[in-house]
Amino acid sequence: MIANVKTATTLLALLAAAACLASSPVSASADTDGAVAAPATSTGSAASSPKAHAGGIATWFGPGFYGRQTACGQTLTPAVVGVANRTLPCGTLVSVTYKGHSLTVPVLDRGPYGHEASWDLTAGAAEALGVTETVHIAAHVVGSTPNTPTLGLPPGSTSAALAGGALAG
Repeated sequence: MIANVKTATTLLALLAAAACLASSPVSASADTDGAVAAPATSTGSAASSPKAHAGGIATWFGPGFYGRQTACGQTLTPAVVGVANRTLPCGTLVSVTYKGHSLTVPVLDRGPYGHEASWDLTAGAAEALGVTETVHIAAHVVGSTPNTPTLGLPPGSTSAALAGGALAG
């Protein structure tokens, strides 16, 4: 059962990342120190945003925040796959790697606010990567996508997922 949940979460994360990438053309370039620069916008001009660190301490958040809105406007649910960062713009796509598992996730929130962490993974992203505690991850900006209320949700999610699991009515 646990293997099926992990497989399903990983599949959802990959589908969400693919949907994010498919919705907006992106390109990224490396600067002289090897860091990935901010992606070009669809008009071809370079966007100015802070560089992501090549790695950092990551925590994760989820159950206590389900049903709440992120700083970028998404309603956090177990299905949402994304990351919080203090400085990167909403919709920035970040490739996150931990112990051989890689995932491309959008920035959905601000934080983390505790300890010396640089990244805060949603529970869905943490599960897909096998993260269960505070860990060190590799993280690189790989592009951007438009910020929408459904960013981070797998394609075809229901309105119940948008409402934090409960339908108004």
